[in-house]
Amino acid sequence: MKIIVGKNFSPTRAWEALDIANFDGTSVRLHWTDQPYRWHINDGEEVFVVLDGVVEMHYRERAEVHKVMLNVGDIFFASVGTEHVAHPQGAARVLVIEKEDSV
Repeated sequence: MKIIVGKNFSPTRAWEALDIANFDGTSVRLHWTDQPYRWHINDGEEVFVVLDGVVEMHYRERAEVHKVMLNVGDIFFASVGTEHVAHPQGAARVLVIEKEDSV
């Protein structure tokens, strides 16, 4: 059993993660960041949940960039092949569920 108080997770660098669980190759991780990630496509699907802060998610569809503002409790689902990049607006904590060792 684990109890994790997300607001207490404050690592020293952007996108550092706390491993929470692994379900047969699917990782559940808590990330802290105050910097954008990088454009990427995961090796599978990804569920991205904002737990604290605000994140502007950029994603491409048909070579066109779209942006959506994600607030606490909002979820971004990246289907297979979705190119995306998260831009936190200040510090943010996010729960990411994805294939283990995905980008």
